[in-house]
Amino acid sequence: MNKKINKFWCFQSEESEKILRIDGIIAKDSWYEDDVTPKQFKAELDAQNGDITVLINSVGGDAFASSQIYNMLRDYGGKVTVKIDSIAASAASVIAMAGDEVLMSPLSLIVIHDPCTVAIGNTFEMQKAIEVLSEIKEAIINAYQAKSGLSRRKIADMMSAETWLNAKKAVELGFADGIMFGNEKEDTPESLIFSRMSVTNEILNKLKVKSQTKLADSGPN
Repeated sequence: MNKKINKFWCFQSEESEKILRIDGIIAKDSWYEDDVTPKQFKAELDAQNGDITVLINSVGGDAFASSQIYNMLRDYGGKVTVKIDSIAASAASVIAMAGDEVLMSPLSLIVIHDPCTVAIGNTFEMQKAIEVLSEIKEAIINAYQAKSGLSRRKIADMMSAETWLNAKKAVELGFADGIMFGNEKEDTPESLIFSRMSVTNEILNKLKVKSQTKLADSGPN
């Protein structure tokens, strides 16, 4: 009997666009087939050609699985456009950094934080777990820094604080390149700025004229 493989990704074609959807928890497929997910993902990705769009809606998962997917997308021959349509948190945010262009829905979020694990054992084993987590964090920082250009210290502090980034903040800090569905320009158009300046100048001129008239009226007869 063939075992059904539950994937957190799927490839599909919509007209001329090749779309890879990453949905749900990023994890190995099972305890018995730990190598299925990365191997199958690579086989499906290698079967594609040309540019692809990666849609992400995931709260994260396994750090090692995400690093493999990140590397595969970075090595892909065509352009990789990442679109975050809801959330790219934790391990999913690492995958998002693989995009040649990263776009976010105005309602979406990127979440970055320190890696975590479950450990059991004596003090030596606890210290070893801390050391491993520290190295995993340094590796994750590499991906964030390559995309954003921020300093390692800045990124490390953001991870320790568990930082939630809305679309505008993510673009401002370099984690994303743009916002979907609209113009990123700030709120006040130049014509409105000009009209406000005109009104202000007009009021000042009137006050000046009024003041000069009052002084003339109060002068010596």
